[in-house]
Amino acid sequence: MQFTPIDLDQWNRAEYYQHFMNRVICSYSAVVDLDITRLKGQRLYPAMLWLLTRTVNQMPEFRTALRPEGPGIYDEMHPAYTLFNDQGKNFTCVWTAYREDYRAFLQAYEEDVARYSGSARYVAKEGRPENSFDVSMIPWLHFTAFNLNVYGDGKYLLPIFTMGKFEDREGGRFLPLAIQVHHAVCDGYHVGRFVQLLQEGIRHF
Repeated sequence: MQFTPIDLDQWNRAEYYQHFMNRVICSYSAVVDLDITRLKGQRLYPAMLWLLTRTVNQMPEFRTALRPEGPGIYDEMHPAYTLFNDQGKNFTCVWTAYREDYRAFLQAYEEDVARYSGSARYVAKEGRPENSFDVSMIPWLHFTAFNLNVYGDGKYLLPIFTMGKFEDREGGRFLPLAIQVHHAVCDGYHVGRFVQLLQEGIRHF
């Protein structure tokens, strides 16, 4: 893992960063309906975890974080996600290291699911890397709006993704995806670009 500090004196986004971090602290969310027709027949959750991570790793805006020494960009990110425990009707938190080869990632994911899915703990798998981002899924609910309220100092910069229940309509399959970002590092343009790259990745999966 490499974390490259950002030189605020040379960063062309410094003015925006300072505004949305210090004067008007602002995060926001958007919900998009992804066309996941191409993923029919695939295991949806691991496929989307891999596709989201692949897209995050294509955009530095989604890999920007704040550490004690200041803001910087991770060279690579890994997905941290929730697994539902059907017996206890709660969830546990797990992470799987990203691999560029989907089949290698799927194998690692399946190993983590087999080992941790029955856990009654909030965090089943220890050692979550700092260069990871959060993903969850609510497969019982199709939503058109979704908002997370992350409190604290309001300076959490990494993205958070929430997927809902997919719907089959008009000959296709569509999945609601909520994207939560911090305005200090991500504008609407960046979210739009992210969705475009993600949708292209799904089409060519």
